Amino acid sequence: MGVSGSGKTTVGQLLASQLGWEFADGDDYHPAANVEKMRNGIPLTDADRAPWLETLRALIAGWIAAGKNAVLACSALKRAYRESLQIGPEVQVVYLRGTPQVLRERLRARVGHFMTERMLESQLAALEEPEDAVVVEVDRAPARIVAEILARLGLKKP
Repeated sequence: MGVSGSGKTTVGQLLASQLGWEFADGDDYHPAANVEKMRNGIPLTDADRAPWLETLRALIAGWIAAGKNAVLACSALKRAYRESLQIGPEVQVVYLRGTPQVLRERLRARVGHFMTERMLESQLAALEEPEDAVVVEVDRAPARIVAEILARLGLKKP
């Protein structure tokens, strides 16, 4: 979890690949109306996010029911959002934390994504930093971030 530009997709894909797990990007589950709002620089409301969170919750429940391991990249900015997604002890939250400067630089370099630098301030304002997550700083290469996540969660590559 983390704000836009924290590396959720890049780190999540690399982590899932190294573990041989499924990967899903929460952005792919946003309704078209949400994507259009974000593309136009309009922050999402809790009401906008509610159906999206329900979809992600169902996705996680399906993985747990099927006994599958997966990595889900999603913002989960507020405690209430994370609580709705933490449906069992199997769910572990990793918070990718970056300074506003690092995040802005990354967003400026991003091409073709609906979430732009101008939306960063609203995400930082909405962010409720988790107290019960693995917190990893994102000011280094994705491979080093993944190595730290693996170590901190006690996960081994197959």
